[in-house]
Amino acid sequence: MTVTEQAITPRTRRSRISPEREAELYAAVLDLLCEVGYEALTMDAVATRTRCSKATLYRQWTSKPELVAQALRQTKGSVVGDIDTGSLRGDFHQLVGRLDDEQLVKETALVRGLIHAVHTHPDLLRALQDLIVDPDPPGLKAILRRAVSRGEVRADCPALEYVPYVLIGALVARPLVGDRPPDRAFLLHYLDAVVLPSLTA
Repeated sequence: MTVTEQAITPRTRRSRISPEREAELYAAVLDLLCEVGYEALTMDAVATRTRCSKATLYRQWTSKPELVAQALRQTKGSVVGDIDTGSLRGDFHQLVGRLDDEQLVKETALVRGLIHAVHTHPDLLRALQDLIVDPDPPGLKAILRRAVSRGEVRADCPALEYVPYVLIGALVARPLVGDRPPDRAFLLHYLDAVVLPSLTA
């Protein structure tokens, strides 16, 4: 094998990056978003941070918006799942108990980093909604339906359709109003003081 063949063989064999490498790239993109925001994030910066060539990045993702949107979607996870404690308060408290304070801080930073970009990139908006606003719509709706069937919440309660808005409001507003990131302790108090009264009044 010639020196030239040795130089190009690793690159030509690697037609697609591995799932592990892809996960590393997505993690680096999200870290950069938290650090510098969307506008300052560049494919050059991603390449440098991950020691990956820009050519490889563009082969896998045709643009920065596509890369960022996919990175957001890959972090999506169900937090509601099979929660069913027998009461609405118990369900909500268990939901918050499954969250991670560090992840809440990171997701809030992501919102700040993308707040302007989502207005011009609809795919980013959808990805951010998937991650922050609506991680498990069937699960959340099931929790609320069970509360209605148990008689804890009236079927015609006007607050039912606004629960996602109220929940996301707590995540976004606390850093702006209280200059502190949201955490589980804050969310538990918020649920008891704001969300549950609005549903059970």
